[in-house]
Amino acid sequence: MTRAPGPRGREIAVVAFAQTDHRRTTDEVSEVEMLMPVLHEVLDRTGLKTADIGFTCSGSCDYLAGRAFSFTLALDGVGAWPPISESHVETDGAWALYEAWTKLLSGDADTALVYAYGKSSPGSLRDVLTRQLDPYYVAPLWPDSVALAALQAQALIDAGDTDESALAAVAARNRTAADTNPHAQLRGPVPHGEHAVRPLRTGDCPPVGDGAAAVILAAGERARRLCARPAWIRGIDHRIEAHGLGVRDLTDSPSARLAAEHAGAFESPVDTAELHAPFTSQEVVLRKALRLDDRVRVNPSGGALAANPMMAAGLVRIGEAAAAVHRGESDRALAHATSGPCLQQNLVAVLEGDPR
Repeated sequence: MTRAPGPRGREIAVVAFAQTDHRRTTDEVSEVEMLMPVLHEVLDRTGLKTADIGFTCSGSCDYLAGRAFSFTLALDGVGAWPPISESHVETDGAWALYEAWTKLLSGDADTALVYAYGKSSPGSLRDVLTRQLDPYYVAPLWPDSVALAALQAQALIDAGDTDESALAAVAARNRTAADTNPHAQLRGPVPHGEHAVRPLRTGDCPPVGDGAAAVILAAGERARRLCARPAWIRGIDHRIEAHGLGVRDLTDSPSARLAAEHAGAFESPVDTAELHAPFTSQEVVLRKALRLDDRVRVNPSGGALAANPMMAAGLVRIGEAAAAVHRGESDRALAHATSGPCLQQNLVAVLEGDPR
């Protein structure tokens, strides 16, 4: 089930969101020390204590930490004693939110804490991400994440969907929007730079950095007691493309379109969209797949081009969309998360506030 239930079912909402100040390096702190202030902040926003949380779910990646089962150390920051109901996904925290949503929808819990974190600074992120590729035909060639994104960008240019100046405009708009985001790693206009991998310039690529984020979900009237204007999850769905890049049309994203359709995104217009598009060319693909025209505010936070903490950036997109609803800046928002090369996996959520 990907859609929220009818009037007799449970309504689930994001009632609080917190994130770190995303930075290029955080050598002075561990993952747990980076995460703990965010956990305290998101709980403080609702007045809840750890004991009040019915379910906890996290997202992270052992490959970034360089050790197996690294996520178990983060439980020290959560507080796992007395025993808690807990789960973990080895991917972006947006998928942890999906698991928590299904848990609350089933009635097994009324509240959930979802958090995600990643430290990309200790190693070479471009090399680490090659480990998610096809292990027989692609990974042995060591094509890094920027080179693969450049293949997608070139396909878009060859198809006439964009050009380098249009991509530069996407970068400028996102990073100018981040000027009002105190958590962004890059704020304000930045030079578009030299080519990283042609046709992508450094300004078309996301910054490498460390960060964490957390949200709290709550059901029904509990959500209304915890938040003045909950961001109700009206629909959520995730889909995946074929693993082999050679059998995909890199100028389109059928999985993002299908996820949006099943989440109900096309049933009525959205006013805000937070897209997890680490590269400017990927925003071009997503705008087309998700049918977003110029009337929609896209990435008012600056998006992943301003801060892209691995394993948390997708959850940040959902949190930023929810926060816009909380503040009354949005009535119906779309949040998108991705994982894998060239938009391989896509999750779409539709968030709404109560009528004003």
